[in-house]
Amino acid sequence: MLWLVIATRVLANPCSNALQKVLAGRGLGPLWIIGLTHVGLSVAVLPWLLIQPLPLASGFWWNVSLSALLATVANTLIVAAVHRADLSLVGPVNSFKPVVSLLPGWLLLGERPTVAGAAGIALVIGGSCLLNPPQPGSGSRSFGRLFRDRGVRIRFAALVPSAVEAVFLKRALAHGDALVVFAWWSVLCVPAVFVALLLTRGFRHGTGQLALARSAWLPTTGLILTTGLMQSCTVVTLAWMQVGYSLALFQISSVVLVLIGWGWFGERDFFRRLAGSLVMAAGAAVIVSAR
Repeated sequence: MLWLVIATRVLANPCSNALQKVLAGRGLGPLWIIGLTHVGLSVAVLPWLLIQPLPLASGFWWNVSLSALLATVANTLIVAAVHRADLSLVGPVNSFKPVVSLLPGWLLLGERPTVAGAAGIALVIGGSCLLNPPQPGSGSRSFGRLFRDRGVRIRFAALVPSAVEAVFLKRALAHGDALVVFAWWSVLCVPAVFVALLLTRGFRHGTGQLALARSAWLPTTGLILTTGLMQSCTVVTLAWMQVGYSLALFQISSVVLVLIGWGWFGERDFFRRLAGSLVMAAGAAVIVSAR
């Protein structure tokens, strides 16, 4: 069952990113895309939540609320990144997330990586080196050229809140089961987006944004479904595995993102980015075998 959950998450995440890119390309702002996604998820989960006992532990509410806040920040940055850069470039950048998550996972959860697990994470990160384009006039590759892309820089900025969000999700699971954590996470992201729109005066464009959303109802509905599948599977996986290893395993999604970027959006450098993604997937396999 866990392998089915992981496979669903691996496929749902790149589909979600692709639909975010489509909606951003049609003029929807990142905060509006995230807000509409969570309004849709809330409509789906609220009837079920109404018949569930309310979690009483304060630790549950603190951890889910902080997770929702961090998810709002991270996902808004991710939408901005996929709008500005190739999916096949910004997607594999996510391979740095397991490394970012190791420190909070160690300090807050007491998780310790094994030697084999650490080697797998290193392999996942090493594969990202293949994403760098060669320097003009030489065969060398440079992280500097990768960071010149604004979308890549934004995607790197999303790594910290995204990784720490996973830690708080893991802590929330100590106070509630996976479906309850996922449902309240979906709902609590709505007020977080509402406050963000107030602070950024995003409601000034509300009429136009809602009109765009209505005209793009099909990709919007698809985004709600794929985001729901992705996050629910993420929470279930975190309930079974350590944070750093779970996030590393999810890097198999980078292979799917490269294929979607090439086949759907006609992105370049297919073979180099595919090779990098496959190295990352190999690192994920090492991590799985280490468990």
